[in-house]
Amino acid sequence: MTIKDTRVRKAKTDIFADLELPNAKNHFLKAQIVAELYRLTNARRLTQQSAGDLMGISQPEVSRLFKGHFREYSIERLLVFLTAFDQDVEIVTRPHRPHRRSTQKTCGRITFKSEEPAGIKRGARAAALA
Repeated sequence: MTIKDTRVRKAKTDIFADLELPNAKNHFLKAQIVAELYRLTNARRLTQQSAGDLMGISQPEVSRLFKGHFREYSIERLLVFLTAFDQDVEIVTRPHRPHRRSTQKTCGRITFKSEEPAGIKRGARAAALA
């Protein structure tokens, strides 16, 4: 067995950008939405079948979605899935404020943030990407 020289470095918040994948920002946003769908499914103690019925997809599609296979879904469709879980989705725009120390030309960004009722713990976010 041979051992490869592997370089290890600290990752940023977006693993898809770190891996220099195409459309990394969109993929990261989708991953955040899917993680929230996974959290909501677990918080309600739903089976994948029940979650699929709620979202209008089959149980095998839910399984693939929660295993990180979500390229086939648009951001818009994933947001519709959130509304099926009785979640309000707001899209707010505001001027981008570039970092003061940055010398590079910057552009706006899309971020995802969920609010949840008090008493519900997060914990299951990373499992959606496993």
